[in-house]
Order: sequence, then structure tokens, then C-alpha cells
Amino acid sequence: MSVEVLDSGTIINFVEDEEAFSVSIRHHFSCLDTDQDGLLSYAEMLKELQSLRVFETHFGIDAKTEPEELARVYDSLFLQFDHDLNGTVDLQEFMTETKRMLLAMANGIGLLPIQMVLEKDSLLKKAVEKESATFVAA
Repeated sequence: MSVEVLDSGTIINFVEDEEAFSVSIRHHFSCLDTDQDGLLSYAEMLKELQSLRVFETHFGIDAKTEPEELARVYDSLFLQFDHDLNGTVDLQEFMTETKRMLLAMANGIGLLPIQMVLEKDSLLKKAVEKESATFVAA
């Protein structure tokens, strides 16, 4: 993990760079696809869904959540990705929904830079790295 500075432009520029975004998504998808069948099952997606930290409260203290509520939330999140409702998520569904979520995050962050703790291989970290590489090249 590292603390990084980003704003909406960091995310938007990453998503709009079709090559960089596609390469990152394909790699991320491949890492999640543990059986390498080209589809993500609920079990394969669960770790990714949990990483969204939808139950984290202020100051990093996790809220106590009932198992039934957790299951409903993760089921709902999985359905956001499973556009054709066939019980699995293919690469195109994953790419489309991830893009939509990243753009929603960019909208929420806005133009003012913020500091955020990012996981080493997260897509947001890749966006920051892409932006940093652009500054170094310039």
C-alpha cells in the first residue's frame, strides 16, 4: 500500500487511454480468473468485491455487519457486473462495469487533489502510475 495524490483527471485520463486501460483490465481480470476459463464466477469475484470496502466506516474501523446483509450486498454487487445474468462475468462485462465505477469515482472525487491509500496492484494505483509516467516523460 502507498499514499498517493489523485483527482478526477487522474482517473478519467486513465480510463480514456484505451490501450493502458485495456491492458490493466485484462491483467486484473486474468489475476481474478483463478481457473483461467475466461469467466469470473461469484467465488472468483468475491475477493474483488470485498476489496471495495463498502462496509468500512470512518477512521478505518470496520462496521459490524450481519452475514445475511453482507451476502445481499455482495450478491447485488456481483449482479452489477453480470449484465446478462448468466451467473458469470466475462471480460467485456468486467471492463464495462469497472469503467463505469471508475468514472463514478472520478465524478465523486472532483477536481481538487486528494490523498488516498492505494493497494499496490489496484487500478487506481495504475492510474496514478500512468499519470506519473506522463509527468516524467514531459
